[in-house]
Amino acid sequence: MCGISGIMYKRSGEKGLAPIGRDLVNMLQSMVHRGRDSSGITIAGERNEGDLIIRIWVDDCADDREILKRSTDTITTLGGHIENSSVQGSFLRLDVRFAGEIRQLAESLLTQRGLELHSIGKSSEVIKDVGTPSSIDSRHSITAIQGTHGIGHVRMATESRVDISHAHPFWAYPFPDVTVVHNGQLTNYHSMKRSYEDQGHHFQTQNDSELIAVYLAEKLSKGASLNHALEESIVDLDGTFTYLVSTENGLGYAKDQWSAKPLVTMETEDVVAIASEEVALRRVMSQEIDRLEPQESEAMTWLL
Repeated sequence: MCGISGIMYKRSGEKGLAPIGRDLVNMLQSMVHRGRDSSGITIAGERNEGDLIIRIWVDDCADDREILKRSTDTITTLGGHIENSSVQGSFLRLDVRFAGEIRQLAESLLTQRGLELHSIGKSSEVIKDVGTPSSIDSRHSITAIQGTHGIGHVRMATESRVDISHAHPFWAYPFPDVTVVHNGQLTNYHSMKRSYEDQGHHFQTQNDSELIAVYLAEKLSKGASLNHALEESIVDLDGTFTYLVSTENGLGYAKDQWSAKPLVTMETEDVVAIASEEVALRRVMSQEIDRLEPQESEAMTWLL
């Protein structure tokens, strides 16, 4: 039993950036009873001092300072220039000028033992950690971050271990700005993962939610619309699932054919909010409007 949430300020292009970090923390904290093991968010639409925002985590067993130094050296060796950097414990955030191939950059960074790439985005980043939303906010100052849209997750571990690596959201390595949060279980995960690995895709975890992100990013890279990719996933993915996806300029959800995992939405002219429970929507929607409950085999998207 996990909790997922998403929000988009549909007119943020004309009205300016919105308090996405604050909203997601408030929404997730209201659903902390659904999972206290780990929490995480994607914030999209941030202003970036470079071409890319890179989020890195260093394993507790590794030499943090040495790996972080080698990571920055790797970026500069490939022709990148670090415009800004910040370190929070074992977490590194970089604003990078980079004109090369993102796949090459990601693969080069992952040669550093003990390093994990949480995300590479043109205008988005993944922030995730063990603990509740309020506790990770105190460590990462999430409420201060503004953007246009985002997704979030609180996790109760069932199939995989409790650690930062298996916290949501999951980034679709090496595609920029595609991340997923998921409530459910895929029964064809292993066969689909092997197929993607045969095509040269790399997976950083054993979590089935990571496969959803790669699946969608692969579809988008071949020209599919976000809505079409979500609709196809309902057919191609087996199991019980409800998931949210964030892209550079989009937000969407998909539910399986049994609609076993809960989801509710509220929408005005300015904002759309999505969550596992209505209590989370009430944290950000002050108007008295009706909620909608997506049904089986349903997908929906919003684009800026």
